[in-house]
This record gives sequence, C-alpha cells and structure tokens, in this order.
Amino acid sequence: MSAPVTVSITRHVDPAHSDEMLAWIRAGGALAARFDGFLGTGWVRPAPDSDEWHMLYRFADGHSLARWEESSQRRWWLGAAQGIVGESRLERRTGIEGWFDEPTTTDVQDLRPLPQAPPRWKQMVVIWLAFFPLSLLMSWLLGLAAPGLPLLPRVLLSTVVMTPLMTYVVLPRMTRALDWWLHGRPAPWRA
Repeated sequence: MSAPVTVSITRHVDPAHSDEMLAWIRAGGALAARFDGFLGTGWVRPAPDSDEWHMLYRFADGHSLARWEESSQRRWWLGAAQGIVGESRLERRTGIEGWFDEPTTTDVQDLRPLPQAPPRWKQMVVIWLAFFPLSLLMSWLLGLAAPGLPLLPRVLLSTVVMTPLMTYVVLPRMTRALDWWLHGRPAPWRA
C-alpha cells in the first residue's frame, strides 16, 4: 500500500487579485474533493499584502494524486487562472510528514531561477555596517552602566545582547535596505 502524498505549491499573484485568487483556490478544492483518495487542501500567505500563496493538497496515494493531476477538471481549473497566477515552486512529499514530520521522500521542482547570493565581500560590508555602530553603542552603554566591569564579563554581556539584535533586528533591516546594492541593481531612488 503506498503512502499519502502531499503537494506543496508556491504560487504568485498580484495582491490586487486576492479575491479572485481565493475564489480560484476554493473552486480547485471543491473539484479535487470529488476525486477518490482526496484527503484535504489548504493555503496560507505570509502577509495580507504578499504576492505569495502557499498551497497544499493531499491524496491517499500516488495513483489518486495522478488521477487528479491528469484530469480535465484540473486542466480547466488551472486554465481559469492563466495570466493571473504564476507558479514558482512545487514539492511532493509522501507520508504524514507532508503535514508535520520530516519527509521520507521529497520531490522538489523550482520553477523559477533561484536568486544568486551576493558576493561575500558585499555581505561582509553589510555585516560591518550593522556591527560597527551597534558595537560602538554597546561599548558606550556598558562603559556608562558598569565602568569597572572586567573584560570577560563585558564581552560576554555585549555578545549576549548584540547577537539576537544583529540576527533578528539589525541585519534583516540592513539587508532589505541594501538589497539593491547586494544584488547589483540600480538604487531605488534612481530607478
């Protein structure tokens, strides 16, 4: 007996078409529910204004999934969104892991080229631009708050405070602000 298969698809649609996308998703779920072996469907967006829609559907086995994916109903449904919905990533997982656990098997298809990582020297510059002012501020504050603190506790306290700030606050904002430079695109104010 074959394991259940979960298909995860990342689709992109202009946020202005969110209502149409929601109706399209519901129609697809209703059509898929008529097929033997259908176990469920769902979707999530990272934010209300995001163009990404992460969609899941699950079938009892590969044969049931294939009947749905090769059906005229699904072809009609996909055709109804031509020009509005773009697909960028498709992943198939077998077993319960499609919902919760690590996969026993995974088939991933990236349908758009992955963005190139910025050159390391540019990454280094952004890290330094974030680290230097934060380090300076932290040293100044510790000098005011605990002027006689020995080196080891001072560095320990400094790194305990700075590491989460760098990881969760400063670096994400710096990389978003300098994304154009990191990836060699024109500055936003020049575009």
